[in-house]
Amino acid sequence: MLDESGFMLQPTVRRTWARQGQTPIHYSWDRRDRLSAISAITVSPRLRHLGLYFAVCDHNIVTDDFEVFVAELLSHFPRGIILVMDRWMVHRSGAKRLQRRFSRVDVEWLPPYAPDLNPVEQVWNRSKYTDLANYIPEDIGELEKEVCESISHMRSQQSLLRSFFKKTKLKL
Repeated sequence: MLDESGFMLQPTVRRTWARQGQTPIHYSWDRRDRLSAISAITVSPRLRHLGLYFAVCDHNIVTDDFEVFVAELLSHFPRGIILVMDRWMVHRSGAKRLQRRFSRVDVEWLPPYAPDLNPVEQVWNRSKYTDLANYIPEDIGELEKEVCESISHMRSQQSLLRSFFKKTKLKL
């Protein structure tokens, strides 16, 4: 299962706790820099062990970035992979290229307009709205460090990754 998302320097404002009468105030300025991230949750066919792979870019993900990420993913799975993803234009053009280049890649498409069927959406949800909620980075480098830390922390949590599948109502 594969997907992308963006992270901005502007904080994702969420409710928080504070002492009565001491309203927390976040000071940030209007900044438009952003990062893009691509991630895949893998399922081993026999053991049903879940893996989480990701890459972060300082620009919008394009077909070449997608292709490089999947090629790197293939290096971990010498027997091949089945990619399950949405029908975003970058995915469609990248899938055509990959299938010409690698015989070990099969592609399955999610139904149109069905992000709720992709467990990777929960990776972004957890990272943005839990781990990085109300976070105001100083610069793009600090944001990248925190995004990588957030996603890396999820890697070792099998129960959390399984909960992402449970949320989608997909069986492992």
